[in-house]
Parts: sequence; structure tokens; C-alpha cells
Amino acid sequence: MRKQELRMGGEAGQGHGAGSPAEQVKALVDLLAGKGSQGSQAPQTPNRTLDTLLGTHGNGRQMESYSQALSPLPSLQLPTLSCLTFPSPALPSGLCPTDLRIQRHRDALLSRAGGGLGVGSPSPRLTNLLLVEGMTDLQLREHDFTQVEATRGGWHSTRTITLDRLFLPLSRVSIPPRISITIGVAGVGKTTLVRDFVHLWARGQVGKDFSLVLPLTFRDLNTHEKLSADRLVRSIFPHARESGVEAAALAKVLLILDGLDECKTPLDFSNTVACTDPKKEIQVDHLITNIIRGNLFPELSVWVTSRPSMAAQIPGGLVDRMTEIRGFNEEEIKECLEQMYPEDQVLLGWVLSQVQANRALYLMCTIPAFCQLVGSVLGHFCHHRWGPQDAELWPPRTLCELYSWYFRMSLSGEGQEKGKVSPRIEQLAHGSRKMVGMLGRLAFHGLVKKKYVFYEPDLKAFGVDLAVLQSALCSHFLQREETLASSAAYCFTHLSLQEFVAAVYYYSASKRAIFDLFTEGGISWPRLGFLTHFRSAAQRAMQAEDGRLDVFLRFLSGLLSPRVNALLAGSLLAPGEHQGSWDQVAEFLQGSLCPNVAVSARAVNVLYCLHELQHTELARSVEEAMESGGLAGLTGPQHRAALAYHLQVSDACAQEANLSLCLSQGVLQSLLPQLLYCCSLRLDANQFQDPVMELLGSVLSGKDCRIQRLSLAENQISNKGAKALARSLLVNRSLTALDLRSNSIGPQGAKALADALKINHTLASLSLQSNRIKDDGARSMAEALAANRTLSVLHLQKNTIGPTGTQQMADALKQNRSLKELMFSSNSIGDGGAKALAEALKVNQGLESLDLQSNSISDAGVAALMGALCANQTLLSLNLRENSISSEGAQDLARALCTNSTLKNLDLTANLLHDQGAQAIAVAVRENRTLTSLHLQWNFIQASAAKALGQALQFNRSLTSLDLQENAIGDEGACAVANALKANTALTALYLQVASIGALGAQALGEALSVNRTLEILDLRGNAIRVAGAKALANALKVNSSLRRINLQENSLGMDGAICVATALSGNHGLQYINLQGNHIGESGARMISEAIKTNAPSCTVEM
Repeated sequence: MRKQELRMGGEAGQGHGAGSPAEQVKALVDLLAGKGSQGSQAPQTPNRTLDTLLGTHGNGRQMESYSQALSPLPSLQLPTLSCLTFPSPALPSGLCPTDLRIQRHRDALLSRAGGGLGVGSPSPRLTNLLLVEGMTDLQLREHDFTQVEATRGGWHSTRTITLDRLFLPLSRVSIPPRISITIGVAGVGKTTLVRDFVHLWARGQVGKDFSLVLPLTFRDLNTHEKLSADRLVRSIFPHARESGVEAAALAKVLLILDGLDECKTPLDFSNTVACTDPKKEIQVDHLITNIIRGNLFPELSVWVTSRPSMAAQIPGGLVDRMTEIRGFNEEEIKECLEQMYPEDQVLLGWVLSQVQANRALYLMCTIPAFCQLVGSVLGHFCHHRWGPQDAELWPPRTLCELYSWYFRMSLSGEGQEKGKVSPRIEQLAHGSRKMVGMLGRLAFHGLVKKKYVFYEPDLKAFGVDLAVLQSALCSHFLQREETLASSAAYCFTHLSLQEFVAAVYYYSASKRAIFDLFTEGGISWPRLGFLTHFRSAAQRAMQAEDGRLDVFLRFLSGLLSPRVNALLAGSLLAPGEHQGSWDQVAEFLQGSLCPNVAVSARAVNVLYCLHELQHTELARSVEEAMESGGLAGLTGPQHRAALAYHLQVSDACAQEANLSLCLSQGVLQSLLPQLLYCCSLRLDANQFQDPVMELLGSVLSGKDCRIQRLSLAENQISNKGAKALARSLLVNRSLTALDLRSNSIGPQGAKALADALKINHTLASLSLQSNRIKDDGARSMAEALAANRTLSVLHLQKNTIGPTGTQQMADALKQNRSLKELMFSSNSIGDGGAKALAEALKVNQGLESLDLQSNSISDAGVAALMGALCANQTLLSLNLRENSISSEGAQDLARALCTNSTLKNLDLTANLLHDQGAQAIAVAVRENRTLTSLHLQWNFIQASAAKALGQALQFNRSLTSLDLQENAIGDEGACAVANALKANTALTALYLQVASIGALGAQALGEALSVNRTLEILDLRGNAIRVAGAKALANALKVNSSLRRINLQENSLGMDGAICVATALSGNHGLQYINLQGNHIGESGARMISEAIKTNAPSCTVEM
């Protein structure tokens, strides 16, 4: 794109009724076509209608001309602003003639729309456009459906621009764009957006800088062979008395060209002769090219809308601003369906469940027009089965089934009026076949030639009877509009309907055709039947680089499925037609998956075709292999394509694609084009070496890359591989988390990544655990932290970092404000490193979690850290486990806990606190009001310290988790803690594993559980409570309602004790998990207990 603007995100904004079948069909078609009845001009009460949400109709194109036939907008229309129903402001006296003519132009635009837009609040999708910097390869090369499927219905850009700022500078130092392009897939609402903008401008709500707005569609332009710039302007602005040149020379004029993808002749900027004479008549495509280049009307602002693949006709160097209309998000899909069936919640629930259960259809529902089509079809399916023969029909699960149901829905509305019975499908079979035969040939050859708008000469050329176009059934597929030249233009109500009708035509015509249907004549081969024609279609679809025949091939494959044949038998298809070809087509499709270097979108489309064909064995084998961990054995080209397909359609892969332990370099290389679009990708333990990192680096550097989280743990990556990844981070704008733990990148690899972090503004989490980066690597990361403002999580465990590297990291923390979590465990920082970090904590106001486990920190280091904790107000979690903290250090810890009011989690596991240190901490816990989790495991604590902790718990109201496992507190200590539980109302988890507790302690805990109403987790593994203790706990379980998990593993319960616990569950409905392993129950006892628990507590999971 032309670098005319300095794009500044802060300036641009930040991104992020069921009636009869006939009425439903008509409403849907009107929505898709932009057609409707005369609307009232009177102001109405604002009401958010379904179409306010949809913001789209038709093939993405409005079915009327802006300049001649802006038909009155119906009540079922798209996003509107209620303020537009207000009367136009009165004209001030003394307006000059030009101003009067412009006002008449504004009034004309409004009057042709029935007095203005309908009521309702605007759709956020159309008032906040995505601001993009050019198009991705996917948008340039692939079918609209493929774009949605590959990206899982998500949108890459997070920057938005509001409609009222669409043509304004993005900052104070930039200028307004001259050439703007808005892209969007078919049916997303491009024409609706243009129409809304035009009417907002006519009301003076947006585009106030423009003296004149001239809206025009390419459907209008297609009716002309030659046209001058002067005539072009006058045709849109007929109120001008002067020439069109003078009208265009007004202070600020915006020319809107809607629907570039429907232009009859592709724009050719490289071979168009320059023209500067506005009165000279030239070819229309040359005229548009010269206007965009600025040879004609250089001061004119131009706004073009287009489907993405066609927008590339305009060189990026000429485009000043590019925006994109996003589709529905999850909430908007739900809202759309809710507003279709507001009074039938049962039907709505069923429709929602069907959409959400089918991921392929759900993704397509991000396209608003498709979403309503799906909702209408599913609602129709639920309400209108014609007889017992339909009882076995399934809801639509594939595209072809969906459109087959749409056809049946259209048939049911043929000739039907409210209150009258729909004719049977059999009565309409002949008419429907005749209609599809005519329209199908038009649709098919239009698809082959990339022609989506047709005129009367086209209809005559393909033998379409104009009288047939007047039928209600035909109007559900093909719509008519008047153009500037007062001639009619026709187009299918949505691109997908053209593809479906084309496939039905090809399916039927191949039965009798003795020539290649793609060549429109000439005998290409003897009459060999359907399979030969199918192979021809498949080969052409696979050779089409732009994927324009992909969905056509899916429909063609789907027409062979038994369920579609059952749906359309007698109406469109002859019963059993071509059914003998099912196996052969499936075999051919699978055989077409050649061992290419990369799995292309065409190969993935073959899997979609097999799905439409209901031949799912290949896809299912890969899905099962992923679930069982056996994917490593499936490496053939068919399985690679099936894996790429599974990555797109699987719900699990949408969350995280886990390809650990299963990929070779060759398989990975073939999957790279599809891995681009995985949101989260795990490639752990695949023995990948540096060459693979070069490949992944190329993926991460691509403009199409959508990978947000990438894990490469436990591979064989050295500094060369790290450098390749670092180079990609210099340009990547999607990756937020990178996990490189357990590799060997060393100090040089760390330096390369650190240098990238100085520039990268996207990565938020980086794990370099176990990578031998040493002090030199830590120094590099410290330099990065001093400059980086986005990294929030950094893991540097097990990297042999000493006091020197720690000092440099601490110095960086004094400046850095973005890092929230620093994992520094299992290094060798010692007391010197701890003191350096303590100094940093005194001034750092961003760090929330610090892990210093296993770092040889003694009391001196702890004293420094605790001194900092008295001043620090942001640290929430501190891990000091497995160090050398004695009772003396515990005194410093206690003093800090009495002062600090932010720390929530403290881990002191495996230190040397003993009773004296634990007692000091207990005193602090009594006063502290913020600590929620305290780990004192394995600290040589005995009964006296446990008593002190018990007394503290009676007063503490913040601690929710206490870990005393592997401390010999005995029954005496357990009784003290149990006594505290009778009064404590905060603790939810208590861990007492291997704490020398016997039956006495268990009985005390049982008594506490009888009255306690907050404890949810109790772990008593590795004690010796025996049968007596089990009985006491069982009695407590009969009345306790809060406990969710209890671990009684290895407690010498025997069969009797285990049975006591199991039978006690009959009155307990809260327990979800119980562990009885290692209690010498025996097989027969285990069966008895299992049956008892199934009977008494079927929702409880038991381990024995």
C-alpha cells in the first residue's frame, strides 16, 4: 500500500420472526438480494432488527442502482442509524445554485430510499472496520469459503477505524487517503456499508468534508462499452447544469465504486493507455484505471469495495487505505439466530445446538448471509417434514445437504400464500428441473469465466427463458435489478447458490453430454459417462490457482451422497442417478492426493469433497490416530492432507494443535501452508533440528501467519535454530508465546532472541528453560528487558545463571515495567543474586510472580528479599522452596508478612524452618490479611508448630490453602489443626500427606468435618488412620456438604475401612473424587466398593 499515512493506532481506534415457509423464504431472499417493500418514511421507535445485526444481503451486492433505482428500504433491512429518520435540516437562505443542486442530490438519495434509512442501531461490524495493511496470500489466492475455513472465521487485524473517520487522516501529520479499498467476502455486507454511508452523508452525519458523494456500482458500468469521465459524473449527478468536469472540481468529491469483483473486464493497470481528457470516451475499464491512477480527476477521492481476491487488480502502490469488514463473532451468530426465532425458545435452542455441533457449518456462519440461510433451513427442517417418508431424514450436516434443504424450502413456498397449503414437491418436479436446467447452464459457465452478473444478452445466449425468471421459485435463486442504462442485470442471490446450481446442472448434464462441458462445444471424447466428466471437473478445480471451482466441486461430490439423493430425488435428481459412481469417485479423489512437497488448499478441498460425499474413512483414521497418539505411523500424502483438513475442522485443534512426538521434518514441511493458521501449535519432542527452524521461521515471517502460541520444547535446537526463529520475530506480528525449553540454544541463541525482543512488540511469553544460556545469555536478556515493553512472562530456569547474570537481570528490572512473571529457579544465584533482586524489587512496580526455587539462598539472601517485600506493593507470588532458609530466616519472613499487604502465595517447601521458624510464621499468619496459599512441606515441623498454626487459623480469614505434608505433626498436631477447622471459614484445601497421623488424628478431623462448611480438599495420603479413622471420616461424610476431594491412599484401611467410606457416600452428594489405592482392599473388595459407590454416589470418581 502507498505509504501516504503514518498509521497511528491511537488515532485510528482499537479493534477488537418465524412465519410460514413462504414468508421465511421471501424474507431470506429479500435479505440476500437487498430487495424489499416500500418502507414508511415516518419516524419510528428505534428497534434493533435482525438485519441491523446481519449488515449484509445478496451476493454482497445491493440489487438496485444508487443513482437511478435506490428502492425504498424494507422493514427487513440492514444496519441503520435511528438518527437518520430525522427530517433533513432546513436549507439556509441565500444558497448558491451549486449548493442548491447538491442539496437536491442529497434529497434524491434519501427519497429514493423511502425517506431515509430504516430504524435501528448500527451494526458494530459496519461502524468499526478493520484497518489492514494490504492483503494476505490467502485472500489473494483462495475462495471466500476457504479463507473463512482456514482462518477459522477469525480476523487478523485488531486495529479498527470508525465509519465517520474512514476518509480522515489517521494522525495530525498524515493526509486523507485518495484511494481507499474496503474488502470482504461475499455476503459480509460491503454494499450495505456503502449504502449506509451514502445515506449518512446525505443526512450530514458522516463525510462532512465531502461536498459531493457519487455512488456507483460496477453493475451499472458493465452496461457501457465506452464512457467519458464527464458522462460518468453527470450520470450519477444529473442535477448538475454545468459539465461533469466542473461538478467533479468541487472542493471535495468522493466517487464510490461498489463491487469491483463484478466488473465485466478486469482492470489492467500495466497496459492501459493514459488519458487526461475527461470528455474523451474510452473503454470503461480504461476509464476506471485512469481515474484511480489520477490521470483523470486527480483531486477526486475514490472508494472501491470488492471481494478480496479481486481487489488485487489495483496495485498496492496506488492504495492509500485498506479496510476490511469482519464477519460475525460467536455472540453475533447467536444473536442472529435468536432474532430469527424470538418467540420459539425450543426451536431456537435446537437450531443453536445444531449449528454449534457442526464446526464446518459454524465457521461459515461467521458470514452473515450464510448464517441466516442456515438458520432458515434448520428452522424449516424442524417444522416442515412432509410425511412419514421424511422421518428418517437427518438435519443438514454438509454444505450440499444444506443447499438441498434450501431448495426444498424454496419449493414449499412456490405459489403459497398465507393460510394456504403448499403444493407437494412432486407437483413441481418438472418446473424445477426446467428452471435449474436453464439457470444451471448460466451459473456453470459464469463460474468458469468468473462471471457473476448477467444481462439479457447473456440470458439469451444460454437459452434462459425470460418468462421462467418471473416464477417465485426462480426468484429464490436469481434476482433482477435495473441499471443506469435502464436495462436489467441479474445475479444469483449469493455466490454459493450459483455454485450449487452450477453443480446440479453439471451433475445432470454429464449423463448425456458427449463433449467436455467446460469447452461449450466440440466433441472432446466419446460418451463415457459421469465418471469421466467428474474427473474433468476435479482436474480443472485442482488446477485453478484461485480456487474458484473448489466449492463447485464440493457440491458436485455431495450430490452423489445417499442423503442428498434422498432429499432431491424426484425434484432435481432422478432417483439413484449416478449412484454406481460413488465408490469410483471416492477412489479417484483419494488417488488425486499426490506426494507433493506441500499440502495445498486444493488437497485440503479434496477432503472437504470426501466429507460431502460421506466418505469419511480417511479423515476418521487420522482423527483416531491423533487421539490415540499413533499419528507418527501415518505419513503418506493422503494422511498428510487429512491431517491438514483435521487441523481446520477439529474443535480440539481449534484450541491447540498438538503434533508432539509424531512429526518428521518431511511431514512438517508438507504441512507448513496449513500450520500458518493454527492459533496454538505444539511441536514438542519431535527431534527437530536447526533446518526445521529455518522452515518454521519462514512460516512465522509470512504475512498470513496466525500462530499465537508455539511450543518447540524438548527438541534439538541449537543457536543456529534460535537465530532463525529470532529473524522471524523481527517481522512477526501474531506470536504471543514461544516455548523453547529443554533445547540447547546457548548464550548465542539467547542473544539472537534478545536482540529480536528489542524490536518485537508482540511476544508476551518466552520460555528458555534448560537451554544453557549461562550468565552471558542472561546479560543479553537483561538488555532486551531494558528496551522491551510487551514481554510479561520470562522463564529462565535451569540455565546455570550465577550472581553476575542475576545482577544484570536485576538492573533491568529496575527499568522494566511490563514483566509480570520471572521464573529463575534451579540456577546458582546464591545470596548475592538474591540481594541484587531485592534491590530491584524495591523500585520495580510491575513484577507479580518471582520463582527462586533451588538457588542456594540462605538466611542472608532471604533477609534482603524480605526487606524489599516490606516496600514492594506488586509481588503476588514468591517461591523460595528448596533453599537453605533456617529458623533465623523465618523470623525475617514473619516480619515481612506482618507488613506486606499484597503477597498472596508463599512457597517455603523443603527448607530448614523447624518448629521455631514455623511458629514465627504462624504468628505472622494470625495477623496477615492477604496471604491465600502457604506451603510448608518438608520443613521438619512437629506438633508444637502445628499447634501454633492451628491457633493462627482460628483468627486468619484469608488463607485458603495450607500444605503441611511430610512434616511429622502426628495426632497431636492433627488435632490442633482439626480444632481450628471448627472455627475457620476460609480454608478450602488442607494437605497432610505423610504427617504421621493415626486414628486419633483422623477422628479429630472427622469431628471437624461434621461442622466445617468450607473445606473442599483433604489429602491424608501416606498416614495410618486404619479402620477406626476411616469410620470417623465416613460418619463425617454423611453430614458434610462442602468436601469435594479426599485422598485416603496408603492408610491401611483394609476392606472394612474402605467399605465404611463407600457406604457413607449414600448421603453425600458433593464429593467428586476419592482415592482408596494402596489399602489392601483386594479384587473382590474393590468390586464391592465400586458397586457401592456407583449406587450411592454415581457422580463420584473413585480410584482403587
